[in-house]
Amino acid sequence: MAKSDITGKRKLKAQNVSHSNIKTKRWQNVNIQTRRVWVPEFNRYVTLKLTTRDIRTIDKIGVVAYAKRHGVKL
Repeated sequence: MAKSDITGKRKLKAQNVSHSNIKTKRWQNVNIQTRRVWVPEFNRYVTLKLTTRDIRTIDKIGVVAYAKRHGVKL
């Protein structure tokens, strides 16, 4: 299953709506990327499955602070 290792975000159920307002089930998939993230506190790389939003936030505040915000131990 495509799921973020830190936030736990995964695919959602949604509906296609046609012009005649007929609704059919579909999945909204999350943009999951596998990334090697440098953790300076551990002086090593950690491989994580992250959403693109996770990657942008990690670039801004750091991986340890982001994991702590979501209650995840690396």
